[in-house]
Amino acid sequence: MPVRPAETEAELEAHLRGICFKTGPPRRIGVEIEWLVHDARNPRCPVEPARLHHAATILRALPLTSLLTFEPGGQLELSSLPARSLTECIESVTADLALVRPAMLAMGLGMAGHGHNPWHGPQRVLTEPRYNAMEEYFDRWGSAGRSMMCATASVQVCVDAGYEEPGPLGHGRRWLLAHLLGAVLAAAFANSPTSEGCPTGYRTTRQVVWSQLDPDRTLAPPPGPDPRTAWVNYVLDAPVMCIRAEEGPWHSPEGLTFREWIRTGVPRPPTQEDLDYHVTTLFPPVRPRGHLELRMIDAQSGDAGWVVPLAVTAALFDDPEATERAYRIVKPLAETAGSRPAPRNPLWRRAARGALTDPELHAAAVACFAAAQEALPRLGASPEVIAAVAEFTERYVARGRCPADDHLDALYAAEGDLIVGKDSQ
Repeated sequence: MPVRPAETEAELEAHLRGICFKTGPPRRIGVEIEWLVHDARNPRCPVEPARLHHAATILRALPLTSLLTFEPGGQLELSSLPARSLTECIESVTADLALVRPAMLAMGLGMAGHGHNPWHGPQRVLTEPRYNAMEEYFDRWGSAGRSMMCATASVQVCVDAGYEEPGPLGHGRRWLLAHLLGAVLAAAFANSPTSEGCPTGYRTTRQVVWSQLDPDRTLAPPPGPDPRTAWVNYVLDAPVMCIRAEEGPWHSPEGLTFREWIRTGVPRPPTQEDLDYHVTTLFPPVRPRGHLELRMIDAQSGDAGWVVPLAVTAALFDDPEATERAYRIVKPLAETAGSRPAPRNPLWRRAARGALTDPELHAAAVACFAAAQEALPRLGASPEVIAAVAEFTERYVARGRCPADDHLDALYAAEGDLIVGKDSQ
């Protein structure tokens, strides 16, 4: 709860500028991985809240390196500590998963990697004041907010902001790269083509859900030569989702931006802690938190499916040669994106619907994955990681496919079998 005295608009602007892009040589990498939690015997059966709360108690007693949390719909998330290398990050999270998965199975629970729940609609199991207020806020925009909170999961990759000065690893170049390459990553790793058992018409339904939320807090800031100024204005001009209270429910005001809250001081003057909390309620595709948090990748299937998007993203952001190649590859995509911000511009919409069936995105993905594969040995990636990226590239990227296509193939094959079975009766 607030502990500081009220601060001026200029002081809060300066605070934002100081924390949003912490520049320097890229040295750290991190990952946040989410899974949908389901009954191990029947994934289509929603898990009762009591079972999830019990699981949380058991899991939090494990000696994990990563931070373990649960999302409003019961999704399990592991957030790694900032690692000094790709290998360290992968080894740390893999060790934590080796503890978490058996513990979950012992409780009859499974962990599924889908960007959007394919079995049933959103059901909230956490009733904390933050989530009550968040639900109230997003309900003003329709049903997408509940779906985002309770039915989506992702692989979020965190990379350093980069150098202050221009160049392949400069923070301005990396900021632009993230918003163009982000569409390629969303397409290549699209893994959420269904909802409640039915195809949605998109390879990444999760990305569509995000695009339907409050645009003032989920669209990218406007592009420009100064990402710090763009981000500061974006944060202060975004609506306040909720005003925290020490007791009782949190208030969710309508139409109050953080800048207006500073200037009016109503219902109470905001503090630096309020501003820091406000930033956590903003969900653009790329969020600067000192580092850059890339939020556009669907959760992946398999025990180590998350390793490939982590490795590819790390290679394209932290190896100077690969970064330069990736920037040149995706820069022409700016024409397709146009002036509208991600994820509502044509580039990101094409990524959500067609993924790598789109010729332009397919060509960019093939070239970017080739650059990443060449860079991984330079980053010290293990033979196993290099092989996993090569296998994914051959199975999906080279063929203009993504993981969502496997799910659609299986669904249509099952429907075909049902039709054949009916015809034979």
